[in-house]
Amino acid sequence: MLLPKKVKFRKWQTGRRNPDRVGSSTRGSTVAFGSFGLKAMSSHRIKSNQLESARKAMARTVSKVGKMWIRVFPDRPFTAKPPEVKLGKGKGDLQGYCVEVWPGRILFEIDGVSEADAREALRKAGTKLPVKTKIVARTK
Repeated sequence: MLLPKKVKFRKWQTGRRNPDRVGSSTRGSTVAFGSFGLKAMSSHRIKSNQLESARKAMARTVSKVGKMWIRVFPDRPFTAKPPEVKLGKGKGDLQGYCVEVWPGRILFEIDGVSEADAREALRKAGTKLPVKTKIVARTK
């Protein structure tokens, strides 16, 4: 799974941006490396294990002939308290890392395979993620 090698602060504050009121992503919104990309159409926090699951699904379809790029990196720590614990007693323990994704962000890119295979691989990867996705082609 993807996680940072070293972090300055172990726990982050939650952040209070309302995803319904925020516009679309401006960074990483075009296909830059491959021929086809998987674009997020809604906002969500994607955990590192969900990214890994999507990557594995793509890798099975692409096999050794294609090249894949992961355009997001989970660097945001998230915490959780154990079940049935009373309120208080501080913040929960670190559970893992996630990435905050806004609409328009390219998550994965693929190249070196036919269009049908690329679309199938990206479709399978999209089913593993908690965001609505769309397959986009590189504009010439």
